[in-house]
Amino acid sequence: MPKGAIIVLVVVAGLILLIIAGRLAFKRVEQNLEGLKQLALVTPTVSTLKEGTYEGNFATFPVKVKIEATLKEGTIANLTLIEHRSGQGQPAEAILTSVLTEQKLDVDTISGATYSSIVILKAIEDALKKAQ
Repeated sequence: MPKGAIIVLVVVAGLILLIIAGRLAFKRVEQNLEGLKQLALVTPTVSTLKEGTYEGNFATFPVKVKIEATLKEGTIANLTLIEHRSGQGQPAEAILTSVLTEQKLDVDTISGATYSSIVILKAIEDALKKAQ
């Protein structure tokens, strides 16, 4: 077989492998994100939580959130987003206002940023669990 034909075969095989790997990676990301919709959120009774500032984390590829929740006088007094790695989920950061206003995690997710909204809520839940 001529050297040029071998090179073409190797390049084609490499491209096929890249396409397969890309599809598998995309499928994994899609499964991770779809799994988020099945997660339950539990809001502890905020008035019974210990005062202080607590860090919460939650990640599922490709979204990662680190948050700081401050509890004072039986309320969620402040939520600070320390880290939010997301694809197109930046609008989800508005959910912090809903949680502060309603003092619970059972709030509507942000349309167009559902997955990031859920990850942010799970990070808040993690912080609140640490205050029990």
